[in-house]
Amino acid sequence: MASPNGFEWSQRKGGDVVITHRGKTATTLRGRRATEFLDDIADGDGQELMARLTGNYKRGNERQAKNHKRNR
Repeated sequence: MASPNGFEWSQRKGGDVVITHRGKTATTLRGRRATEFLDDIADGDGQELMARLTGNYKRGNERQAKNHKRNR
């Protein structure tokens, strides 16, 4: 399975973190969640982490969708 991609993040002056997906704002993290995100993202790429935080992450129907006739 391909890993998520298209996510980017930026930190604002006040410490808020804005996560975008393909150029559109997906979510804004503030306070403790922003700090935890910055600590976790320092370890690597973080595409899966950002997908999880925005809710755009493995819904359980990936195998069905892959086998659907329009996706073959």
